[in-house]
Amino acid sequence: MDQLMRPTLSAEEQTRLNQFVHDFNTKLNNGRKPQQSLGKDDFLKILITQLSHQDPTAPMQDKEFIAQMAQFSTLEQMTSMASDFARLTAMITGTDASSALGRNVELLDGDRVVQGAVKAVTKGEIPQVLVNGAYYNWNQVNKVFEE
Repeated sequence: MDQLMRPTLSAEEQTRLNQFVHDFNTKLNNGRKPQQSLGKDDFLKILITQLSHQDPTAPMQDKEFIAQMAQFSTLEQMTSMASDFARLTAMITGTDASSALGRNVELLDGDRVVQGAVKAVTKGEIPQVLVNGAYYNWNQVNKVFEE
């Protein structure tokens, strides 16, 4: 009975091999992270490549081309909507923070609960509120109340 020879690596050799592969991949990718999704630019590149390499004796059907353009249009609209929703969320968050101006809040700073009146509010993606002489992110506030 013939048995297959299977090479085995010691734990030290396996560690060195894993480090070598990691270093090689890092050098190869120049520290870039792999992209997990396709964007509209990627879609256009694929479409242009497909059109430039199609068989002249059997060109892409009009229906296929129109379907791909519709997909591109949908992708562009969804990207635009996502951007608009992010801006809307930031505006609502800023409005919420501004509405707390002059009111008392309770917020969590690590394990510590801080209470006090909001004296100032900053603008930005994550607004900050000035409470008891210190600025805190708006998302740390868990209660707004009047006394």
